[in-house]
Amino acid sequence: MIATSSESAQGYAADPRNDSVQVYVNGAFFPRNEARVSVFDSGFALGDGIWEGLRLVNGKIISLQAHMERLFEGAASIALDIGMDRQGVEQALWQTLERNGMKDGAHMRLMITRGTKKTPNQDPRFVIGKATIVIVAEYKTPKPETRARGLSLMTSTYRTSGPDVFDLRLNSHSRLNLIQALIQAINLGADEALMLDPRGFVASCNSTNFFIVRGNDELWTSTGNYSFKGITQANVIRAWQAAGGTVRECDFTLAQVYSAKEAFVTGTLGGVTPVTKIDGRVIGDGKPGQATARAGALYQQYCLQAA
Repeated sequence: MIATSSESAQGYAADPRNDSVQVYVNGAFFPRNEARVSVFDSGFALGDGIWEGLRLVNGKIISLQAHMERLFEGAASIALDIGMDRQGVEQALWQTLERNGMKDGAHMRLMITRGTKKTPNQDPRFVIGKATIVIVAEYKTPKPETRARGLSLMTSTYRTSGPDVFDLRLNSHSRLNLIQALIQAINLGADEALMLDPRGFVASCNSTNFFIVRGNDELWTSTGNYSFKGITQANVIRAWQAAGGTVRECDFTLAQVYSAKEAFVTGTLGGVTPVTKIDGRVIGDGKPGQATARAGALYQQYCLQAA
C-alpha cells in the first residue's frame, strides 16, 4: 500500500485539454487512450531505455540543445541506436507540438527504448526491430498551492549511487531505487524523498535537484558526483550567478540542511519549488522564503529570455 500525500514535486493543475492530446509513437499519432507499445518492448520488459522531460514556453523549447546533448550521450553510453539524428528527434518534438496546437505551457516526455524483443529477457541481442520512440505532450502548470505551502521532505534510507554502480547522469527508464525512496517518504507523510550519497552527504531528491540557502543568500547544491545533473538546476545556477549571486556546488550534510535559511527543489515541470519542512523540522520560518522567490523569478526570466 502507498499512502496518499497532499502534494508532489511533479504535481500539476488539471487541464481538460489533455484528454484529447495526440501521442507520437514511432512516427504516427494516436489519441492518448489508443497509444500502445508491445508487451515485448525493451522498456516495458527491462526498463531498457532513456528519456527527457522538456518544457515549452512562448513557442520555444527551453534548453533544447542541452536536452539533446544529454539524450544522445545517454544513448551512446548504453549502445542504443535511436534510428535518427538530433535534427530528426527535434523535428519529431515539433511535429508533436504542432499536431496538438501547443504554443505555451506544455510539458513533453520523450521516451526512447531499445525496441521490441523476440522474447522478454535482458540480452539486447534479442531485439528484432528499431528503437521505440514515444512523445507525450501535455498542458502542465504547477499547482499554485504547492508553491504557497512548500514541500515536505523526508530523508530516505535509500542512497543514490556512483557511476560504478548506476550512473545517475544517465536519464534511464530504470528508476526503482528512486521510486522506493519516494514510496518511503510518502508512507511517512512527506511529499518527496531527500536522498544522501554513499558517503552520507546530501545528494538530491528522488525526482528533483535540491538547494539550500545559507549565509548571505548563498545557494548550495550537490556536486553531482552521486546525483543527476538537472538542466533546470544548471539554469537556476546560471540565472543566480548572472544576477550577482553566489552558488556553491559542494558537499554538505543534513546538519547544514536543518540550519539552512531556506530550501527549494528544481525540476523541468515545477521550475523552482519551495521546501518548508524536512524530516519533521521546519526550515527557516516554515514559509517559502525571499531567496527562493527570487531564484524562481530569475529562472522564469531566464526562460523568457531563452524563449
